[in-house]
Amino acid sequence: MKKGIVAGFIACLLMGMFSNASLGAEKVLMMATTTSTDNTGLLDYLAPAFTKATSIDLRWTAVGTGKALKMGENCDVDVLLVHAPAAEKKFVDAGFGTKRRELMYNDFVIIGPASDPAGIKGLPIGKAMTGIQKSKALFVSRGDNSGTNKKEILLWKNAGMAVPDKDLWYIQTGQGMLATIQIAEQRKGYTMTDRGTYIKYSHNSGGKPALKVIVEGDPILLNQYSAIAINTGNCPKAKFDLAMAFSDWMAGSEAQQMIKDFRLLGQQLFTPNAK
Repeated sequence: MKKGIVAGFIACLLMGMFSNASLGAEKVLMMATTTSTDNTGLLDYLAPAFTKATSIDLRWTAVGTGKALKMGENCDVDVLLVHAPAAEKKFVDAGFGTKRRELMYNDFVIIGPASDPAGIKGLPIGKAMTGIQKSKALFVSRGDNSGTNKKEILLWKNAGMAVPDKDLWYIQTGQGMLATIQIAEQRKGYTMTDRGTYIKYSHNSGGKPALKVIVEGDPILLNQYSAIAINTGNCPKAKFDLAMAFSDWMAGSEAQQMIKDFRLLGQQLFTPNAK
């Protein structure tokens, strides 16, 4: 009897040890990404397929690209999925990231009330920014150093203006894209968003969004998304192999087709372009 009890106890102990070892061997990849890949539902759509293909559990934090790059610099994550090419290249050149790979794109658009109080509909982007400034029409900015905010700042500068962050008609939310769009809607103002998040906003509005696309189509409004592995030279504990598994999978035929097929209201939110 005693031998049986002891044997049973040892068996349970061994099972626990193997179970703990199995848990310890779980492959977890930590990622910092932009609000647009999260808000749109793209990552919720892709993650199960990635895990099925690689047995890697993908976990992410959605923040502005500026904060995502800082998380990579501080070794808080293993990989980035972001959309501010100039800042990304500086990040890599500084030794914080490596193996930057372009994966997909959409574009930025200026949205606003259908009444278009600044009279900018269909104008080239430079004239549109000047028109908003001259009319003092309400403009709602993310003001959060995100990829979208970085592009917006570039547009003001290219139009020959300083960022109007001290003017009463210019509001900075410090929030993500969907929240910023909601504030612009409430205040009947303009804002700039990536098209994917605008489509998600339209979907949430039952296909009848209060804010309409007012300005689009300029080449400078291209919005490129890329993956960057965190450099183990700066962050020795970063899981470079798992980061590259994610990058490789995202650039592969399965994920690229899934990105192409991801639609809301019959509209494609992102266009795959991995090389």
